[in-house]
Amino acid sequence: MRKIFGGINSRMKIEQNDKSIIFSETAIPDIFFTEYLSAAPGDYVKVYIYVYFISRYNKDIKINDLSKKLELPLKTIQDALKYWEDNELLLKKNQGYILRSIQEIELNKVYKPKVSLSPEDIAKVQKNEKRAKAIETINNDFFQGVMSPSWYGDIDLWFNKYGFDEEVMIALFSYCYDKSALHRSYVETVAQAWNGANIQTFADLDNYSQKQEKIYSLKKQITKKLRLNHNLTEYEDAYIQKWYVSYNYDMDVIDLALKKASIKGAVNFQYIDKIISDWNEHDLKTVNQITQYDEAKKFATTQTKSIPTKAIPKANFKSRQYDNLNNFYSNV
Repeated sequence: MRKIFGGINSRMKIEQNDKSIIFSETAIPDIFFTEYLSAAPGDYVKVYIYVYFISRYNKDIKINDLSKKLELPLKTIQDALKYWEDNELLLKKNQGYILRSIQEIELNKVYKPKVSLSPEDIAKVQKNEKRAKAIETINNDFFQGVMSPSWYGDIDLWFNKYGFDEEVMIALFSYCYDKSALHRSYVETVAQAWNGANIQTFADLDNYSQKQEKIYSLKKQITKKLRLNHNLTEYEDAYIQKWYVSYNYDMDVIDLALKKASIKGAVNFQYIDKIISDWNEHDLKTVNQITQYDEAKKFATTQTKSIPTKAIPKANFKSRQYDNLNNFYSNV
């Protein structure tokens, strides 16, 4: 660990290095490129590499000077230092920072979790040739054969935590690789989502993928039919999920509801959901059943309106006769 620089206003200490900088070199461990590079913003990487370089010479440098040297805003420098501190590559001290050993960090990640595993569990992992082959495939296909050791521990953990079979685990990395997001936090997020969808086998994943493709198609059709000029909100998306996943309605039924809402001049998802939920509550599953149901409701309404109401006789009020108005006012 090396001290690299002090506070914003601290004085710089400059020493002449015996070896000319032309002939010197800064070697960053390969583990940095396999574990941290892809997930970090570009400016943060720039800051880390320069800090790593400065640390080799035990120089003191002000953050303001670092900002000018790298041509980055002061806030970007501060955010970058905080980012690497959160990722444990920098350790903050009262005066400056300490650059931590990446190899030591990764070594601890690999071996510390193994302490909690029993010898029997470790033996099972080692003997599972199919799982080992899957991990080898992941290493070769998505990491060019240089997968970081810490990934091995994570993959073992996800196998045990989520119960994925080997094909699903390979598909997980393939999905994240295709999304250009092959970093730990994203892979874990997708794994959690698949686990929430009760995916364990490749057949489960295939069914899930087909449903997602169908929902995507429904969204496009509904957006087009309603002529929406915006992306669906999270709440509108939830309505479509409910109609297809919970109610098991396809586009032919949903289209009836869209037409009904359009006729009423109430083209909003809340009203459309009210129509579709009513059909679901009456266990109507097909267009024919819904059509018959609507016609029966319309007929019942017509019959109710056609029932004659009894004529109410007009009240017959006879006017009182006041023949002698003079007597009427005589007592006033």
